[in-house]
Amino acid sequence: GIQPDILLCRTEERLANKLKEKIALFCNVEVNSVITAMDVKNIYEVPLSLEEEGLSDIITSKLGVSIGKPNLDPWKRVVKGLSKPKYGEVDIAVVGKYVDLQDSYKSLTEALIHGGISNDVGVKIHWLDAGTLEDDSALSKLNRYNGILVPGGFGERGIEGKIKAIEYARVNRVPFFGICLGMHCAVIEFARSVVLLRKANSAEFAPNTPDPVIDLLLDQDAKGSKGGTMRLGEYRCQLRKNSNAFKAYGVREVYERHRHRYEFNNRYR
Repeated sequence: GIQPDILLCRTEERLANKLKEKIALFCNVEVNSVITAMDVKNIYEVPLSLEEEGLSDIITSKLGVSIGKPNLDPWKRVVKGLSKPKYGEVDIAVVGKYVDLQDSYKSLTEALIHGGISNDVGVKIHWLDAGTLEDDSALSKLNRYNGILVPGGFGERGIEGKIKAIEYARVNRVPFFGICLGMHCAVIEFARSVVLLRKANSAEFAPNTPDPVIDLLLDQDAKGSKGGTMRLGEYRCQLRKNSNAFKAYGVREVYERHRHRYEFNNRYR
């Protein structure tokens, strides 16, 4: 088996010294290498909790290196920003189709939390199944949120609910962010409601639409509808100077990761 140098013992309460001594005896490790890995309110408190147990000193001692005391002040500010945000809390509705499995949106969840930390605001995420919003009477539940986010996804299910949520955000001037398919749905909603192209849709799930405002990438036409042909990886994007995107980035040309087969149809610019 594996002979450990350090044991991190997950527990709800701090380990008593006698218990540490017993664990050390039966696991053949030094007593000071038995570390309490106590439950904390959020994952960002873990490094601070382990440092209180002297973990960094034990690791550097085992490795025979000297790096000095770690400066955890920036990390403490992160934790404080999470537990006691200076500017209160905002409620963000995430309208998706996989909300029963929230881990499928894990990177999105963390991005929202990190955005809150950067702005000293707490972010409370509310998960809404897009399919439940297809009935107009259900849209009233959106009035309690400070912002609406529609993330990416695949397939036709839940599309009309996403479009209804986006229309609500536009009409009621609720801050909105559409990512991937969410952006596609925003284009479809605007085309239908404002440009009055009532049958506007995406060629992805309505190939016979007379107004495919979202269509295959130009270099995808010849490849047909098959897997493994997405545009993948870093791609150059030019931003208009009067756009919000330009204000956010501060430069005209940016490079972002792509994973797409469909995009805005430039025939409708």
